[in-house]
Amino acid sequence: MSRDDHIRRLNRSDKPCFVQLMAKSFENDPLFNYLFKDGEVDQKFEERACAFVAFLFDKSFCLLEEIWGIYDQDKLIGAYIIEMPHMKGTQKIFGGLKLVGRVIQLLKNLSLKTVIKLNRYMKGSRRSVPKLPLHYLIMIGVMPSRQGYGVGGQLMKHIMKQVREDHRSRGIALDTENKRNISHYRRFGFCLYSETQLDDITIYGMMKINVKLQGRDMQQKR
Repeated sequence: MSRDDHIRRLNRSDKPCFVQLMAKSFENDPLFNYLFKDGEVDQKFEERACAFVAFLFDKSFCLLEEIWGIYDQDKLIGAYIIEMPHMKGTQKIFGGLKLVGRVIQLLKNLSLKTVIKLNRYMKGSRRSVPKLPLHYLIMIGVMPSRQGYGVGGQLMKHIMKQVREDHRSRGIALDTENKRNISHYRRFGFCLYSETQLDDITIYGMMKINVKLQGRDMQQKR
C-alpha cells in the first residue's frame, strides 16, 4: 500500500497532533526563528510556535482552507494547509468575524515585537503574489525523523493533483524563507518570481501556473 492511501483531510479532533507535528517540523526554520526565538536559549520558543500553529489550524476552519495529513498507520507524519482560490467575499467576512476571538487569544501569547514582525511578514509574503485565482500553500511540514524519506514528496504530489483538478484555479503559489527549499520546489515545476528582504531573512516567492489553463487562455485570445 502506498503512502498516498494514507493521506486524508484533517478534522478538528486532529489539532493536537497537527500542532505537535508542525512545531517540531519548523523548530529550525528561519522564519519561525525570526518570529518566535528571542536569543540563543529561549524557553518560550516552543510555546510561541505552538500558539501560532494552533491559530493557523483554527483559522483554516474559519476561512474554509484545507488541511491534509499523511499517516503511517495511525501516526501523523506530515501535513499541509492550503488556501483555496475561490472563496467568496461574504465567506471571508463571516470567517473573519469567527476568527476575532482566536486572534485575541493569539496576541496574548505573543510579544508586541513578535506581532509587529508577523504583520510585516504577512504583508511582505503576499505583496508580489499575482492577482490570479491561485491556490496558496500556507505551510507544509514533515516529522523530523521522517524527513528525507519521500513523505514531503507524497504530499506535494497530492497538492499538485488537487490544484490540477480544480478548473477554477490558475495554479499555486507559496513562500519559503529557507533557500535550500528553492531547488526542492523547482523539481515540482515551481519558478521563483520574487525575493523580499525582511531584516535578516529573505522571503522567496514561488509559483506554478496550470499549463493546461494557460494554453486554453491563449486559444481563447486567438
